[in-house]
Amino acid sequence: MCSTGDYRPLTYREPDGGWSGIDVDMAGDLAGELGARPTMVETTWSGLLDDVVAGKCDIAVGGVSITEDRAQRAAFTIPYLRDGKTPVVRCPDVERYRTVADIDRPGVRAVVNPGGTNERFVREHLHEATIVPHPDNNTIFDVVADGGADLMVTDAIETRWQAAQRPGELCSVHPEDPFTDSEKAYLTQAGDPAFTERVNTWLRTARTDGTWDGFAEPWLG
Repeated sequence: MCSTGDYRPLTYREPDGGWSGIDVDMAGDLAGELGARPTMVETTWSGLLDDVVAGKCDIAVGGVSITEDRAQRAAFTIPYLRDGKTPVVRCPDVERYRTVADIDRPGVRAVVNPGGTNERFVREHLHEATIVPHPDNNTIFDVVADGGADLMVTDAIETRWQAAQRPGELCSVHPEDPFTDSEKAYLTQAGDPAFTERVNTWLRTARTDGTWDGFAEPWLG
């Protein structure tokens, strides 16, 4: 299972090398369903698609958004989560950055992790603001909290989790009404439709029998 390990609450690579997160637990459940041993393979957002295509893993998990370029080279499962992009800011600034126009102004600094749909959104929509690249998605929210950037735009589920870890310090801006509407799924190799459908069968059940909810509850409450 390929995963970036930098997208809590869905995937996280612990400092000691262990893995945690909702999708990490789901990957373990899938492996059990298949009678296989789960092995996590660390990847990056910029390399995730290539790693799946190259066969470095059978499936990629951990907040992978369905996009056309990924679908052209690999196969998505059915979606398991609907989400969208929204800002996370220092709490006193919530009212300052409610729209894309509020953000896309000279002097506004938007920090972004390279290689994924967060960077794609920022580079498509921000032309006047300053884009601040930061290569480590596990520490990128420190940049906002410490004043190195004014905000980050990412998926609502991640902004909610980060805000819950730093109450009164970081706040999610309208996560219930994000700028975009997208779906997350697991990514498999294009040449094995039987495997993809087997994953789909498991995923349909896991999303309705309480399996996903049980893994999500410790993270999302």
